[in-house]
Amino acid sequence: MTRPTIGVLALQGDVREHLTALAAADAAAGPVRRPEELAGLDGLVIPGGESTTISKLAVLFRVMEPLREAIRAGLPVYGSCAGLIMLADKILDPRSGQETFGGIDMIVRRNAFGRQNESFEAAVEVSGVEGGPVEGVFIRAPWVESVGAQVRVLAEHGGHVVAVRQGNALATSFHPELTGDHRVHELFVAAVRAAA
Repeated sequence: MTRPTIGVLALQGDVREHLTALAAADAAAGPVRRPEELAGLDGLVIPGGESTTISKLAVLFRVMEPLREAIRAGLPVYGSCAGLIMLADKILDPRSGQETFGGIDMIVRRNAFGRQNESFEAAVEVSGVEGGPVEGVFIRAPWVESVGAQVRVLAEHGGHVVAVRQGNALATSFHPELTGDHRVHELFVAAVRAAA
């Protein structure tokens, strides 16, 4: 496979930035809103935004169950920030009625690094990403409280897990799509190629 087709879940969040980063990482990228648009995808990105809003809209647009099934069946997925929350099997402090797609055996804490005005950037060493640390943009970011035996921790910041991988699922607490550094997306695109 030379150029995988990767969708970006376009219900809410920083969709355009992920589309740009995926194109720079040599993937054919397009927005996905409806269940039928999942067909033919080699991978999917779940962007940052509001996890509670993404959860509600996923139910409204009828993509919640089809996406859960696709992830269980091995569709490669990458979630950043709210996307990490949506890939968690369990949220410590969910909003009422909040659901996730699941796929990574982890427990996450929403807004763990603080509110909007406590957002920050930090250099993060990510296992599997060569060329030095990536610039992590943490905006109301979650962290991973604990992981299951099959989950590989890829990065920590301030003693907290901020990047993980389990099988074909990758997730980061931070937003690499906002920095112009496309190495995390290149890591994901490589994983999509390997899965194919």
